Amino acid sequence: MDILSNLLREAGLRRRLLDLREVPEHTALRFPCERSVGFHVVLEGTLYVHTDSDPHPLRLEAGDVAVMARGCTHLLTTSEHAVGLPVYTLTAHAAKRPGTGGTTGTAGTRVVSGAYQLWNAPLHPFFAEWPAWHLVRASRTATLEPLQLCVAMLAAEMHGEQLGRDTVVYSLLDVMFTHLLRDIAAARAAQGASFSLAVRDPLVRRAVALMHEDCAHDWTLDTLARAVGMSRSVLAERFRDAMNDTPLSYLRTVRLQRAMRLLAESDDTLERIAMQVGYTDAFSFSKAFKRAVGRSPGEYRRERAEDQWASMRFPPAAAIGG
Repeated sequence: MDILSNLLREAGLRRRLLDLREVPEHTALRFPCERSVGFHVVLEGTLYVHTDSDPHPLRLEAGDVAVMARGCTHLLTTSEHAVGLPVYTLTAHAAKRPGTGGTTGTAGTRVVSGAYQLWNAPLHPFFAEWPAWHLVRASRTATLEPLQLCVAMLAAEMHGEQLGRDTVVYSLLDVMFTHLLRDIAAARAAQGASFSLAVRDPLVRRAVALMHEDCAHDWTLDTLARAVGMSRSVLAERFRDAMNDTPLSYLRTVRLQRAMRLLAESDDTLERIAMQVGYTDAFSFSKAFKRAVGRSPGEYRRERAEDQWASMRFPPAAAIGG
């Protein structure tokens, strides 16, 4: 079981390429990230990221990658100062660089960006572990490490209109996104108890994988411990020490995260969804769902049906994590 791919799929993650190529001078590009995470890859030149939380912009050089979490609305400029600049807002339906032909930016200032949308608020703790900003500096990364190899390949692809260019660029961005998540997980694990730390323990990771593989199974602490070759007390202790959670509490989170996807993507009845995620009846499922999500399953499903026409929603064809 690939736990990360499963997490992304259950969260309904979708991606979109923001193909800026050349960043325009004397203009601020605004990225509204209320429901999206994403990253900027600087191919050439110097860029500045302006956020409300920090009066000093982030300076990015060629080869640098900046990852932003949900809610990190920001401006991207070629100037250290953004005050007074006209603002061009990028949306899911306007993801190309501004202008109607010709070169709109300064030669030598190029960036490729990818946005990954989490339309609902994910319950899984891994998503809460992401920092507001995560930077990978080219100056601190070996040339032959995967991320820098991807940056070099992106730069090569963006120099023309080679056959299959879009396929290659999208694939490279997905590979980079996965490596960036690994980098974030490694940094978070070094800070102490967390999901990222827990999955570094092979036996805890095996228990986590089993719950993701079949969350509808009637798991108990005993059956889970036997499946991974530990006593129930050792499993509970290792889970608590690594994740600050219990196995059965974690199982509940996995079940409800999957239920959110099923409610949004299927027309199944509440009874059927309850059975698919390990609840014996719709009543107990609805009670647990409302406690965790703050809305009943029916309310959540109606909201998601209305949201599908929102201007910032990414198209279903962009789904990843399968």
